[in-house]
Amino acid sequence: MDGLRQRFERFLEQRNLATEALGALEAKTGVDKRYLATGAATLLSLYLLFGYGAPLLCSLIGFAYPAYASIKAIESPSKEDDTVWLTYWVVYGLFGLAEFFSDLLLSWFPFYYAGKCAFLLFCMAPGPWNGAHMLYHRIIRPLFLKHHEAVDSIVSDISGRALDVAAGMTKDAGKVSVNQLQKAK
Repeated sequence: MDGLRQRFERFLEQRNLATEALGALEAKTGVDKRYLATGAATLLSLYLLFGYGAPLLCSLIGFAYPAYASIKAIESPSKEDDTVWLTYWVVYGLFGLAEFFSDLLLSWFPFYYAGKCAFLLFCMAPGPWNGAHMLYHRIIRPLFLKHHEAVDSIVSDISGRALDVAAGMTKDAGKVSVNQLQKAK
């Protein structure tokens, strides 16, 4: 528990948008920013558990900060932060795909959105206990390496067929257009 408290304290010492807002609120109210941050986290948690807009809030948490951090990573000269956020987006995408098929059932479970939000926060957590990194290296990457050649072959075949169909449709549309123009004259 002390490790979590120390990380929380270190977070509050960093200079970022959240800590600046907490500092301004602390100056106006006289309430310590640790209590303000704890209160905000508690309200957020309660809203995720019982609030009407929990799906939207959870989606914003899972998308807004990672999108911002991804843009910062793209603009930075380092490749390592790019890899961190690409890994997150791979896991996020696969989670979204799995959720598409199970959401109707899972959304009826109590505290589903709180659990989903906790999972997404786990996936974007900094440091060695980053959930996206763990899931990618333990599950996704081994499956990818095992099956990527077969998937590449299927995708190549499908894209070739799609191009053939599109070319045929374009030809047919051109013929129909020419015929219609000739009939109109």
